[in-house]
Amino acid sequence: MQTASTPTHCPYCALQCGMNLSPLPEGGVEVSERADFPVNRGALCGKGRTAPAVLSSRVRLTSPLVRSKGTLVPATWDEALDRIAGALTDARTAHGPDALGVFGGGGLTNEKAYTLGKFARVVLGTSQIDYNGRFCMSSAAAAGTKAFGLDRGLPFPLEDIPKTGCVILVGSNLAETMPPALRYLSELRDNGGTLIVVDPRRTKTAEQADLHLAPRPGTDLALALGLLHLVVAEGRVDEAYVQQRTTGWEDARAAAMAHWPEYVERITGVSVPQLREAVRLFCEPEAAMVLTARGPEQQSKGTDTVGAWINLCLATGRAGRPLSGYGCLTGQGNGQGGREHGQKADQLPGYRKLTDPAARRHVADVWGVHPDSLPGPGRSAYELLDALGTDIRTLLLMGSNPVVSAPRAGHVEERLRSLDFLAVADVVLSETAELADVVLPVTQWAEETGTTTNLEGRVLLRRQAITPPDGVRSDLEVLHELAARLGVEKGFPTDPEEVFEELRRASAGGPADYSGITYRRLVEEDGVFWPCPAGVGTDEGEEDAVLDVLPEDPAGDDGSTGVDGSAGDDGPAGASVHPGTPRLFLDRFATEDGRARFVAVSHRAAAEEPDAEYPVLLTTGRVVAQYQSGAQTRRVDELNTAAPGPFVELHPRLAERLGAAEGDPVAVVSRRGRAVAPARITSAIRPDTVFMPFHWPGEGRANTLTNPALDPTSRMPEFKTCAVRLEAVTS
Repeated sequence: MQTASTPTHCPYCALQCGMNLSPLPEGGVEVSERADFPVNRGALCGKGRTAPAVLSSRVRLTSPLVRSKGTLVPATWDEALDRIAGALTDARTAHGPDALGVFGGGGLTNEKAYTLGKFARVVLGTSQIDYNGRFCMSSAAAAGTKAFGLDRGLPFPLEDIPKTGCVILVGSNLAETMPPALRYLSELRDNGGTLIVVDPRRTKTAEQADLHLAPRPGTDLALALGLLHLVVAEGRVDEAYVQQRTTGWEDARAAAMAHWPEYVERITGVSVPQLREAVRLFCEPEAAMVLTARGPEQQSKGTDTVGAWINLCLATGRAGRPLSGYGCLTGQGNGQGGREHGQKADQLPGYRKLTDPAARRHVADVWGVHPDSLPGPGRSAYELLDALGTDIRTLLLMGSNPVVSAPRAGHVEERLRSLDFLAVADVVLSETAELADVVLPVTQWAEETGTTTNLEGRVLLRRQAITPPDGVRSDLEVLHELAARLGVEKGFPTDPEEVFEELRRASAGGPADYSGITYRRLVEEDGVFWPCPAGVGTDEGEEDAVLDVLPEDPAGDDGSTGVDGSAGDDGPAGASVHPGTPRLFLDRFATEDGRARFVAVSHRAAAEEPDAEYPVLLTTGRVVAQYQSGAQTRRVDELNTAAPGPFVELHPRLAERLGAAEGDPVAVVSRRGRAVAPARITSAIRPDTVFMPFHWPGEGRANTLTNPALDPTSRMPEFKTCAVRLEAVTS
């Protein structure tokens, strides 16, 4: 048995906090702090501290399951894999390759995400692949690509946040979603900076703010445009910056000027004095940042909304400069890497576009196939789920639980039930896995090695600390075995480092270039920021295995020169490797002319506004003790004690009209369904809005209610706002 502690990373959110795992004499591991990792500096939330609990055979899957006479029963691996391969073959023969669907997860390592995308396109030949990261930050990705030519969650490291002058945090409750990151905002204020929080609720994060703006849900776009209007009207535009480093300003300016303060106040409920104060706080210091999260992004106009906040940064010269910029706080553990390397319906590894002939040729050459054999773009996540049982007859699902996490979840559950065949690979028997024809038990974070990419674009190495239990295999082994059964004997290795070496080649020259990153470097360094092209001495095959650790010789990290803000291919002081790129856009943006692009946008209403039948707005989110669909955290006793179930948060005036007291069951009804949960009465929410967390299935499932209206660009569903009515529940 291994006795030394293993430095690794938390399996949950996109901070990917560093931790140490030490084996226990009675089996399993315990977590201890890893103070040397710069992202969390030893701090861990309750989810991270209790993560080993899910490794227990008491709560996780340890044997394949197959459906027999309507019931899932244990089976051998050969029986389970043969059933899946047979179902995929039958569906493809009868209906064509696009009858096969693949749905991935933002928690899969880069190696798994890469292999899953390759499996879908090379082995199955299907275009129908997407992943739950589409529900996470696709709107920010689309807006960032439009404006900057490149999407990386944060184009600067978290360590820059306390050093800036002002942060506008839009639609994020870091105190509950990423508690170790809250210290960066506390340090900002300790350093004399100011914090503006935009949220319809007075959350624990909003309580830390110098200014809290509480707009009506679905009106963040109007709010950003109103602030930009005031920037122009008060003469705060950085004219020299706009002229030298941007294009499209005149059209964006004209659109903003149509959103005068009093008009914006009527739309958002944010007063004109508050709007003016926000502009003052943002514009007075030399440097400032805007950070967005799911609040403005999970809307049917999320791309435009994020674009409006980016326009505010560009007009004031707050992008591509030290300690200034726009950034997106990615949510899922590997939401960034998951879309960079092929799970997303329209992308190939390296963040290449599937429609780009040069990209197709490059990746096809790495894969050893003809470019014409690669299918084109498929459906986005919700559209794929909506097509189940009709165009898509068989689904392979890895690491996701859409029965709880998808919008209009009742409908999605019906579509899953209508499939000819559903196969699920997961750690636990989730609500989605319970519907499957075959369930495969797979390894999890502490039982395997692989890379993830955190919200900063920092590529990290999670290292295996314990041996997986008997009966459990890795996702890479699953895809290897299925590929072999479907006639593809080579190209699907089970060794994660071998997969990563291929990923390096596939990503080389792409926007998300990992070719200069190796397992050997990741063992030595605190992660490497992409883009990191291969430089002298880092070509394929020239690095030793991960266990042969070099003497410590960290590369430079200032990111101060080069087109992408890096130190150039040769690194600092003649070093032979590229140091990675902590800070993007300092010299030029990733567009053809190097200039950022303003995008003219205008406010429009949410897809569903309140009316006489549904007079209240619902918004959804997370609580600190649970994570995503709760498939793993709901199996941890300590976390369930802290957050045992769903609730409906409502204002005292709304509760009084309903006749509801604290703890009374309240029914929330939308056009898509009905959910019931206890009332939690607080003045920290707007009187026209209710809030529900989305971690639970059953009658309290918040996503029974949510609206699948899609953003036209990102295809992000409108999780964050829909019209509902409240009903008292009588016994």
